[in-house]
Amino acid sequence: MSVSDLAQQISDEDVVAKRAEALDGVLHHASPSEVIESALRIVGRERLALVSSFGTESAALLKVMADVDPAIPVIFLDTGWLFEETLAYRDRLIALLGLRDVRSIRPLDEALQREDADRELWFSDPDACCRFRKVEPLRRALALFDAWINGRKRFQGGLRAAIPVVEAEGLRLKFNPFANVTPAEIAAIYAQAKLPPHPLAASGFLSVGCMPCSSRAQPGEDARDSRWRGRSKTECGIHTVETS
Repeated sequence: MSVSDLAQQISDEDVVAKRAEALDGVLHHASPSEVIESALRIVGRERLALVSSFGTESAALLKVMADVDPAIPVIFLDTGWLFEETLAYRDRLIALLGLRDVRSIRPLDEALQREDADRELWFSDPDACCRFRKVEPLRRALALFDAWINGRKRFQGGLRAAIPVVEAEGLRLKFNPFANVTPAEIAAIYAQAKLPPHPLAASGFLSVGCMPCSSRAQPGEDARDSRWRGRSKTECGIHTVETS
């Protein structure tokens, strides 16, 4: 990238950052459906995507989105290490909610062979494993979009405790419609819509990601405590590494 191109990108990123700040001010106390409606109106369906893990709380956000527009593209990162229960849950929710454009994105075959042919990288270097199984595939998938929606919540704690409703991520807007919701509000969405729980929720999983790095929660733990147990790692990287 030339100096002039870099300067232009910095300038463009500043514009996106100011736009995100202004939108966050307007939508700071908006309901999840209002946030999604605003994102759809501002960006347009063809340039907006929702990223979902189809995990233990995912059905609530997908339900709200489907009520707004079930044709908004949904990106699902199939890492190759997911529980069979998660894949079955994905298919069930697609049918139940009438989702029209769910895109299952996988790591490139050459990356799998180069980086993790023995499927042991999750143990020796979980950050590298997440990088090529999740961060890089998401970067490829989001190249088609100007903004994306995700399901992070402040009550999850850690790096998520102070997330805004709208933020900038390089040249892309990032909408967090569930930033302000409470566990009780999520439970209410499940109850009112009669949404099925993730199949592993009954077994004590509060948060479900890849098989090697997900575990049952212990009494008193938060959902994120059961991910990457015994390590300082708390995020897979898709929310901490710029995906523009």
